[in-house]
Amino acid sequence: MSELYKIAEKILQNGKGILAADESTGTMKKRLDSVNVESNEKNRLIFRETLFSSNSMKECIGGVILYDETIKQNTSQNKSIPELISESGAVPGIKVDTGAKTLAGSKEEKITEGLDGLRERLKDYYQLGARFTKWRGVYVISEAYPSKLSMAANAHALARYAALAQEAGMVPIVEPEVLMDGKHSAKDCFNKTSEVIKRCYDELDINKVDLKGTILKPNMILPGTDSNETISNNEVAEMTLECLKNNVPSEVPGVAFLSGGQTEVEATNNLNQINVKNDSSFIMTYSYGRALQQSALKFWSKDINNIKGTQEVFDHRAKMCTLAAQGKWSESLENSK
Repeated sequence: MSELYKIAEKILQNGKGILAADESTGTMKKRLDSVNVESNEKNRLIFRETLFSSNSMKECIGGVILYDETIKQNTSQNKSIPELISESGAVPGIKVDTGAKTLAGSKEEKITEGLDGLRERLKDYYQLGARFTKWRGVYVISEAYPSKLSMAANAHALARYAALAQEAGMVPIVEPEVLMDGKHSAKDCFNKTSEVIKRCYDELDINKVDLKGTILKPNMILPGTDSNETISNNEVAEMTLECLKNNVPSEVPGVAFLSGGQTEVEATNNLNQINVKNDSSFIMTYSYGRALQQSALKFWSKDINNIKGTQEVFDHRAKMCTLAAQGKWSESLENSK
């Protein structure tokens, strides 16, 4: 298993984080529609290749999560996308779940699918150059949710997936996302996220997953988007750290937070505060999608051929996130571009 430890360490080292570029074709269409760019295979490739060939790939990005379409594409220089990523020093990864569907027995909740045929797909992705994987479980918060059924079913799926990924020689990212949507308080988020994470690690243990060769991708502890509660960055950091220290086994090498609908600056500021206060053994970094790409996407949409300008916008955002992963970010640095 030592090879898995090396891969996880390489992804997480020196404040580097993960670029989540695994949006499905449907999700990418929504993102491109929002900036009035046609969503076709060519445009999706142009945008992603622009990011993957930026300077910050060498300095800030330790891993890139790809989607099935992207991992099979070639660049304008006729290199494979995994080859381009590897040349920068980052590790290519792949999203392997097939999406969240309605959970039988609890229609308001979701279960993530994709276990059927996964062993064979993992072999194919390994041959294409992937060395880590991602699977996302989704949980909603209300008085009744997440239900015991949702927690049990999603934890079991995450653990089965993780065991298969390690069998195939790849590091599994375990992503139990408790959604921000709702009227719940930060305390509710803390309690429910604690339950969800604990259940996941119970299942990972049963499935004999080697935790040293995994990465956790959780949500931060935040009040619901429809609640009237606001909490400080310090409170976000303190509650998030307490939740993780209480529920994540010490063998896990690192935590790469999802941004979960936070703005770019919110996600960066909160990550910075977490690292300023981090008194755990865990590396705390980022695995951001929108919170890394949104400004670059908006800039690029004005002229999809302005590669250099788009890369400069992306490089700034990635640098800010990496500073935050080292506890060195500040508002003055944020505004110094």
